[in-house]
Amino acid sequence: MEYIKGFTFGWGAKKGDFKKPEAKESLKLMKERTASNYVIIALAAHQKTAFSTEIDYKGDHMVSDEELIDMVRYARSLDLKVMIKPTVNPKDGIWRAHINFFDIDVPCEPKWSDWFKSYTDYQLHYAEIAEELNCEMFIVGCEMVQTERKDKEWRALVEEVRKVYHGLITYNTDKYQEGNVKWWDAVDVISSSGYYPLGDWENQLDRIEEIIKPFQKPFFFAEAGCPSRNGSADVPNDWSLEGDINLKEQEEFYKDMFAATCKRDWVKGFGLWDWKAILYQENKANQDDDYAVFGKPAEKVIKDFYSSI
Repeated sequence: MEYIKGFTFGWGAKKGDFKKPEAKESLKLMKERTASNYVIIALAAHQKTAFSTEIDYKGDHMVSDEELIDMVRYARSLDLKVMIKPTVNPKDGIWRAHINFFDIDVPCEPKWSDWFKSYTDYQLHYAEIAEELNCEMFIVGCEMVQTERKDKEWRALVEEVRKVYHGLITYNTDKYQEGNVKWWDAVDVISSSGYYPLGDWENQLDRIEEIIKPFQKPFFFAEAGCPSRNGSADVPNDWSLEGDINLKEQEEFYKDMFAATCKRDWVKGFGLWDWKAILYQENKANQDDDYAVFGKPAEKVIKDFYSSI
């Protein structure tokens, strides 16, 4: 598998956002400013709570199919390869990793079978679009930790997706959870979220390598990144951490991550987190403490690294 020099794009975009000229300009800047060759378009469906079984992917909280198709075609015009990543989030703010149900069906309680039916319908909808547009990869889930033990159900889902989509399929597990997925053999590529602390990358790469080796599958970090605030390099996954803006800390995180991973030829790239569809003004980059790198020192680190591959 070729090296994936990627960025996640459009997270949180709502209906109409991809129609704005700023969105296409943002994607163009992503390609130019980071030397990316892949874009991962991440979609965020809703379910009411972590214990709800109905997934809503047709509301105004998501870009329309028409917008998505147009944006993928625009990405192609920029010579970008494309992955589509349909995810789901509980509307009450609970992280999707906590979606969970009883393993033994109980009358009047929500059931795994109902959730997987709705989730599979959701995945198939976008898998059909990915097939129509010849997307290079499809990501069937992201950081859904409590669901990962449902081996039979995930295998069935992947099998259904393969009926309509014929490109590469991966699943994006969460940081530290690489060994939690026993069904890696069902997908084509193994991926996880690379939110590991500054200075700990070598340890984590040693651990991950041993876990994935038996499956003999390509591996990449479908997410990885760090906010630009004090303390974030120690807990880069914590988007709610409070701290003063610190562009240098974000820069050092990227330097450390790339220095460690470039020595491991089995790490086949990144889908860095994240590049917004609607950017802030570049002269205000030093006022942003989120994961964005536009106009920050980390942006140059990324471009230099991607350009060197």
